[in-house]
Amino acid sequence: MAVTGLWLADFRCFAVAEMHPEPEGLTVLRGANGAGKTSLLEAVGWLATQRSIRGAPREALVRTGATRAVVRAETEISARRALFEAEIPVAGPGRLQVNRQPVRTRAEAATGLDVTVFSPDDLQLVQGGPAVRREYLDDVLATRHARCEALVAEVERILRQRAALLRQAGGRLDDTTGATLEVWDDRLARSGTALAAERAALAGELAAPAAAAYARLAGGEEPMTLRYRRSWEGDLVEALAAARRDDLRRQVTTVGPHRDDLDITVGPRPSRTHASQGEQRSAALALRLASHALRSAPAPGPPVLLLDDVFSELDAARAAALVELLPPGQVLLTTAVDPPASVRPDQVLEVVAGAVVSTVTGR
Repeated sequence: MAVTGLWLADFRCFAVAEMHPEPEGLTVLRGANGAGKTSLLEAVGWLATQRSIRGAPREALVRTGATRAVVRAETEISARRALFEAEIPVAGPGRLQVNRQPVRTRAEAATGLDVTVFSPDDLQLVQGGPAVRREYLDDVLATRHARCEALVAEVERILRQRAALLRQAGGRLDDTTGATLEVWDDRLARSGTALAAERAALAGELAAPAAAAYARLAGGEEPMTLRYRRSWEGDLVEALAAARRDDLRRQVTTVGPHRDDLDITVGPRPSRTHASQGEQRSAALALRLASHALRSAPAPGPPVLLLDDVFSELDAARAAALVELLPPGQVLLTTAVDPPASVRPDQVLEVVAGAVVSTVTGR
């Protein structure tokens, strides 16, 4: 899987831009801070996920003064080509098409373009709250199975409806509210239990490759382990019934898959509170490498790897270990300075003030 051509119009700081990265191997995007390097990765990420890799709102992607941005890319998988086209308006719905046909799901887009993103913000996978880790698991599930993407959306819809009912009740439980709550509880129990099971199974699949990657990155320090932790025990219907009084009082759903977490430990200790920053960064990178490996195993091949200024946050030993761990396939890397000596690019693109201005052949 590779991006063979990328074209932008009114995207971020680019009035127009074009680049043709190496389909197999490493393309380095080099330039000063603010030149637009990350925006090029963000454009690729948007085509794959319809989300900003920086968590920015959609309107922030449109160049100041413009009403819409357009992103196009040609991709290639096993000699099969595809054309991705996204229109991103400041207001109103956007659209994404592949070969002139609308894309409806993340899994559908992933058959033509999938990405794994490494960035300095990945530290939040370890340091951040449970929602960050749940989103990580759900993103991986969505790229592998369209039914999982639909399951996540169904759970979110049920939780919104249940929360609205709890607010409407105002802490009081009458017969009508009780009967309606039972309906939503049954639906949440079915979909929520299924989603938790999918996440737990995925955590189990990720555990071994993440531990192996962490061992390489951390240089033989204590082992890393993963465990999916539910916010309830036993049957979810029974747990919701037991929590009903508290839910009415607080006007929120206090148990369910939206309260679960992925526990990450280094040795016997939770990494979020007890690991050093170097250990935490190694754990975050290990999670990304593990999910990349899982998504590379089936057809249509490995996702495009987007490395956003990742080496600036690593010491020399961890940077060298990451280079050794980089899988085959297309890699796009941004940097404001020359990358470590262990990085041997196939192509270097210079990015200056919102323009891709020159190409330097690597190796």
